[in-house]
Amino acid sequence: MAASACGSETPEPDQKTPEQLATEELADDGSATWTVAQGGSVTKDGANQTDLFNGFSITFNASGQSRTYSSSNGQGIFDASGNWSLAGSNLDRVILTGDQPASGEEIQFTRNQNNLRLSFSIPMPNARTNAVAGSYVFELTTE
Repeated sequence: MAASACGSETPEPDQKTPEQLATEELADDGSATWTVAQGGSVTKDGANQTDLFNGFSITFNASGQSRTYSSSNGQGIFDASGNWSLAGSNLDRVILTGDQPASGEEIQFTRNQNNLRLSFSIPMPNARTNAVAGSYVFELTTE
């Protein structure tokens, strides 16, 4: 029979849920700003588009149940601000709210230390998005 000594064991640290871990990938401990500056890049259908997104940044915020984002120099692809959520059980995808073409699309994300990769496709459903339709990869950095 195993005996346990109550109160003498070191308590286990709080285990984070997969959703909490995925949220931290985007927003660290509450807020993280990701930018093309300092070595980031943008490609559309494999062609370098970094010059068009010079100065692009996106900030993901997470506090309690609130999930917001803000972006600058989104070139008609990203809204200036809105809400974000993880895409159902796909904990490597985020969905942004808003009216711009990236909104409502599943954006796959991968983080490696201070680098964040966002990849997504904008379909060509109408003339408004024909110019921006395509597959995008944003390689972003943070300090």
